[in-house]
Amino acid sequence: MAWAVILWVIFFTINVSLIASNLYQIVCLTDLEADYLNPYESSARINKVIIPEMVVHGVWCALFLITGHWFMFLITLPITIYNSMLYSKRRHLIDVTEVFRSIDAEKKYRIVKLSFYLFLFVLVIIRMVIAVVNNLIDDGEEGLHLFGL
Repeated sequence: MAWAVILWVIFFTINVSLIASNLYQIVCLTDLEADYLNPYESSARINKVIIPEMVVHGVWCALFLITGHWFMFLITLPITIYNSMLYSKRRHLIDVTEVFRSIDAEKKYRIVKLSFYLFLFVLVIIRMVIAVVNNLIDDGEEGLHLFGL
């Protein structure tokens, strides 16, 4: 039963990394908008984390599928499909020359994704707490059986 707790801790870690990646991208876009960064530097920083974020999200979705957490898999599947569509159309990276035209759309896209990841963060924490409590209850019952109670 401790495997469930370990899985939810892994899911929690992945979710935190996705939230951090999204926050980093939003900060880079905000810095570009406020003229703290030039378009080349901002695009380079964002493009550096886009592919790893897509891969981590795909692995996260696949882990939900492999471990049999169907509800969480179905919740994460739409963004996985959207990421794969963006990648196949080669629209996943930010273009340096078009960054000022699309800055509002890019920020909105990342804010929506951030809110989605925060929603999943709440679900993962709830499921992790449930797994820990179930593990503690099961361990407590086994301890009682050992002493003949």
